[in-house]
Amino acid sequence: MHILFSYGTLMDPAVQEGVFGRPMPTAPDSLPGFRVETVRITDPEVVALSGLDVHLLLRPGRPDERVAGARLEIDDAGLAAADDYEVDDYRRVEVTLSSGCRAWVYLAADEAPAVV
Repeated sequence: MHILFSYGTLMDPAVQEGVFGRPMPTAPDSLPGFRVETVRITDPEVVALSGLDVHLLLRPGRPDERVAGARLEIDDAGLAAADDYEVDDYRRVEVTLSSGCRAWVYLAADEAPAVV
């Protein structure tokens, strides 16, 4: 099993249904040292599923910054489905959440090399 930290559309039960085939149990958590911006999404399937053409985009921030979100527990197929859902603006990296859990998160693709 994998822990996936969501701070945006993957917290939405309707998006979860479309991506994972069912709503996923979530637990609140946060990610220290990061901030969110926005990105315009042009993939019509992602826009149709989320209902939004502007999504949140995670970037490294100051040590005192914190992004609120939720932990989702998913299997290998769920992680692959999340990878398919996220557009090229995002890259998946492993981080440590405020709770101490290690989790996957999608952040700005151009920032991923600095975080890994």
